[in-house]
Amino acid sequence: MKDRLEKMLNVRILEIEELEDKIVVYVPEDQVRIAVGSGGAAVKAAELVIGKKIEVKGR
Repeated sequence: MKDRLEKMLNVRILEIEELEDKIVVYVPEDQVRIAVGSGGAAVKAAELVIGKKIEVKGR
């Protein structure tokens, strides 16, 4: 799952936390904007493929 999300979001993922209703993805602080994408497009596309809500947080 980590490799797949890294390719979809185009960032280095530090940690993934899988909760019941969503997946929390921790990325480097300076790459949060890249992971979210323009208007949230990258996250929305990844959510459709994975089938769960994705939340991106910086570390």
